[in-house]
Amino acid sequence: MVMSALRCWKRMVNPVEIAEKIMLEFAYETGLSSSLKPRRYLWTDAFAVCNFLELYRRKSDLRYLQLALKLVDQVHYILGRHREDDLRRGWISGLSEEDGYEHPTIGGLRIGKPLPERRPEEPYDEILEWERDGQYYHYLTKWMHALNMVSRATGDIKYKVWAIELAKTAHRAFIYMAPDGRRRIYWKMSIDLSRPLVPLMGLHDPLDGLITYMNLSIDAPKEPNLNLLSEIMELEEICLGMDWTTNDPLGVGELLWSAYFLAKIILYGKPDKMSLLADILNTALLSLELSLATRFLRLPAGMRLAFREAGLSIGLKAAERLLKLVESNRILRDNSEVYSLVRSVVGYRWISEEIEKFWLNQLNMESRAWKEHKDINMVMLATSLLPDGFLGVY
Repeated sequence: MVMSALRCWKRMVNPVEIAEKIMLEFAYETGLSSSLKPRRYLWTDAFAVCNFLELYRRKSDLRYLQLALKLVDQVHYILGRHREDDLRRGWISGLSEEDGYEHPTIGGLRIGKPLPERRPEEPYDEILEWERDGQYYHYLTKWMHALNMVSRATGDIKYKVWAIELAKTAHRAFIYMAPDGRRRIYWKMSIDLSRPLVPLMGLHDPLDGLITYMNLSIDAPKEPNLNLLSEIMELEEICLGMDWTTNDPLGVGELLWSAYFLAKIILYGKPDKMSLLADILNTALLSLELSLATRFLRLPAGMRLAFREAGLSIGLKAAERLLKLVESNRILRDNSEVYSLVRSVVGYRWISEEIEKFWLNQLNMESRAWKEHKDINMVMLATSLLPDGFLGVY
């Protein structure tokens, strides 16, 4: 009965039109297409760039490519520079104005949080830290991915170079040697990357970084300063023996889209990564079941986070595309474990439709939980409806 209702709903919904409406509203409200003061946030804007690229591909409307490129420039000029309420001025890299425009990511990019970063003498406040600025490794990797998608969509290599320069800067700043002799990754660094603000490591940060770097390396310029081989080897070392199991919907989504990206990397000539793909899929399937066990789908809108659920939905869309990839490529199809795992995950695709249906209900958009995170909720929901720009399916 549920599946029948969802199929009926899906036939009534035009995902391209809805995603287009959402993204145009986002562009206006965050100062991208209006005279409003720009409101930039790195994670949200990374997905937004991919959404605009996909709208351009689907509709052949140059306006969407222009919005994607304008958003890239706006992010670099705002989040690549010091805050308005900071005594420091200019590019956070310390470069001159001219050189900063040539290399806007070489100093990293701010998160875009509302409060300034914690000063060295200030005590750590776990709750307040969520609202303070700085740099997140997993946000930087999302921006690397967005720049890579822009480079592929436009054929302009500068975006790829900016992504790799950001990867090298982030790697130098965030990766460190722990007292036990193992490399780890700081979760959050100061704006100038001089000190850690949160020394813990994000659960999926090493895997996220590894797959992002490998993706960047596929068609990177053959220049020594743009080679990510040593960085990839260090992240492979960090990933050894890690358990990525989670019950967080967004975390599950990240595992699933990471599996899709990795499968494409394998087909580009990395068959030695097949065991890693199987590990990710095993963990993703377990994590998906653990996530469902929390019964989050039965909670009211006020107790749910749309962007985290949309992340899971995007991951399930990635799994559907992964299944097509496996079935059409012998190198993947001949691995019975991978094939079986992907088919098992795709059996949960109904969750994606249920999430989209719930959050497209206007009553649920009136909840405080939606309004408090409106920008990121809008963009992630649009990505769920139109995921191919982020997933790079084309």
